Amino acid sequence: MNGHTLYSIGELARRTGTTVKTIRFYSDCGLIPPADRSPAGYRLYDSDAVARLDLVRTLRDLGLDLAAIRKVMDRELALSEVAAVHADALDVQIRILRLRRAVLIAVAERGATPGETHLMHKLAKLSEAERQQLVGDFLDAAFGGVGTGSTFAGTMRSMTPELPDDPDTEQVQAWVELAELSQDADFRALVRHLAQEQTAGFIQGAPPALHRDLAAIVRDQITPALAAGVEPASPQADPTVTALMNRCVHLLDCCDDATSRRQLLARLERMNDPRKERYLSLLAVINGWPAPESLRPVLDWAVHALQPRIQG
Repeated sequence: MNGHTLYSIGELARRTGTTVKTIRFYSDCGLIPPADRSPAGYRLYDSDAVARLDLVRTLRDLGLDLAAIRKVMDRELALSEVAAVHADALDVQIRILRLRRAVLIAVAERGATPGETHLMHKLAKLSEAERQQLVGDFLDAAFGGVGTGSTFAGTMRSMTPELPDDPDTEQVQAWVELAELSQDADFRALVRHLAQEQTAGFIQGAPPALHRDLAAIVRDQITPALAAGVEPASPQADPTVTALMNRCVHLLDCCDDATSRRQLLARLERMNDPRKERYLSLLAVINGWPAPESLRPVLDWAVHALQPRIQG
């Protein structure tokens, strides 16, 4: 060792900012072997030990365990291989932490009960296969056996959430809320009723995408009156209501005006259910789609216009 500067364990600790206890532990593990011993038997370290200690501390800070570090130091395993495996493990931990954070934020914002918190945590932890099963159950309950054809299949696809492999917190929160909503039996019944009305329109030869067409009709007919500040219950709204009924006649299965208005009102009230709009908003967040247009203002106007005009 002639010509080499040797350091006592205390000097090495001062040079590297590491405790004597830590250096002794790494030395006993074989990671930082002493270069020599003093006449009194104390360990002595050379400049190579300084470099090795810096590397060990770096790898420990990155989360590698001692066994992996020893293999790297002994050149039994390439550092790049260890880094790749560890990076994959960190990705898993990051996803878990993101899920936990999303659930905690949702609990804080909603004031959830312990039971609701447990459910949210359970939903957030579902695997991809389990998420697909949950979504599939909802779609089967809402659409199963109701309709066929490419148009109807497209409607089902447009209602399908697809959480990405690396979702952000907002997407996780949206998924948890949508999953809860999809388990609501009343909401499933609502979606199924809307789907059945859509299918009935196909059978009667109505234009494709009945439910969407009805929404478009309401939007086109009501938007000008809404923009003009026409009160829905006022006489000034009569022409708009008449035009709306004329445009929707092919979607209704009755002839008398009062019954037609009642039927259309019931349809619009179902379309205006806030859970439906919430589902579509959550779906857009999960799938990374643009926020959907809200039809609530025009549907509210139409509902408030039809209610006082129904006789009997």
